[in-house]
Amino acid sequence: MSSPVRSSTEWDPLEEVVVGRVDGATIPSRHPAVRCTMPAWAARLQGAAAGFRYPRVLVRKAEEEVEGFVALLESHGVTVRRPDPMPHRRRFGTPDWSSRGFCTACPRDSMLVVGDEIIETPMAWPCRYFETHAYRTLLKDYFRRGARWTAAPRPQLTDELYDPSFRVSAPGRPVRRLVTEFEPVFDAADFVRAGRDLFVTRSNVTNLMGIEWLRRHLGPEYRIHEIESRCRTPMHIDTTFLPLGPRRALVNPEYLDLDRLPPVLDDWELLVAPEPDPLPDALLKVTSMCGKWLSMNVLMLDEKRVVAERHHTRTLRALERWGFEPIPCDLMHYAPFGGSFHCATLDVRRKGPDPLGPA
Repeated sequence: MSSPVRSSTEWDPLEEVVVGRVDGATIPSRHPAVRCTMPAWAARLQGAAAGFRYPRVLVRKAEEEVEGFVALLESHGVTVRRPDPMPHRRRFGTPDWSSRGFCTACPRDSMLVVGDEIIETPMAWPCRYFETHAYRTLLKDYFRRGARWTAAPRPQLTDELYDPSFRVSAPGRPVRRLVTEFEPVFDAADFVRAGRDLFVTRSNVTNLMGIEWLRRHLGPEYRIHEIESRCRTPMHIDTTFLPLGPRRALVNPEYLDLDRLPPVLDDWELLVAPEPDPLPDALLKVTSMCGKWLSMNVLMLDEKRVVAERHHTRTLRALERWGFEPIPCDLMHYAPFGGSFHCATLDVRRKGPDPLGPA
């Protein structure tokens, strides 16, 4: 039985993709894992609003833009699937804790596609514990049609996972991370794929045990390389290092030391991202869950065509200089929900060679 799921790189021609939703989005419940990447003032604001629905003005703008993004993908012949609506404000829990939900804006976080397999990830935010339930209709459909469907060990998310002494590192000091090695946790968005090679960043939601779990699960046919980030609040690799084509990657000059990259990248062309354009919207500056380098969060339709945020003109011009065909699109108001084009999507099928063929 052939599988409807087949994706091994970030750039092979895109045929089918899951795009997230923001309807029903709920401000994450109070938790150290949510606060740790925020400035102190933003963490206080988030804590005061935790558990309430996102303001309608934010949801409406994001919904308008994501619908435009879906229409753009479909106009380029891409099949778009969406998660089921979920009551994110409903409280849930385990014997150890309780929380409300968040949203399903970013399927890239909760699921990782490697070849014909979809892996549900063990995320470190309690509010995201049951997030993949919104995708169960899709997952069961893919499984019935031949895909492999795996779930990593469901984490306990007890206090032992989080370092109570955690503080954001001072500039120039070694980067600290909130999560301990109590159990495996990782977000799929801390990984990017280049055939048999996967690249990962350790972060405040991905620990060494999580990386090792995936390494053992995938087996020796795949190679996982760690990208060391200088970001003082690391979370997700796709604003640090993002492959755009065979041996070509977009890199963040602020977060990466280009002399300390894995040897496998020695013969890669590293495209240094330009300084992002400033946000024009005062409300976004206050509500965005993402840093300024969201300008790097692009989606490849193939080796040439790339969907990028219309506002980030410096990035669009750079992509043109490098020989790509940028497709400007609006998704700036998705930032309060956790991301942009790469975060908002899970590429389920790309037309490309089997990476486990001859190396």
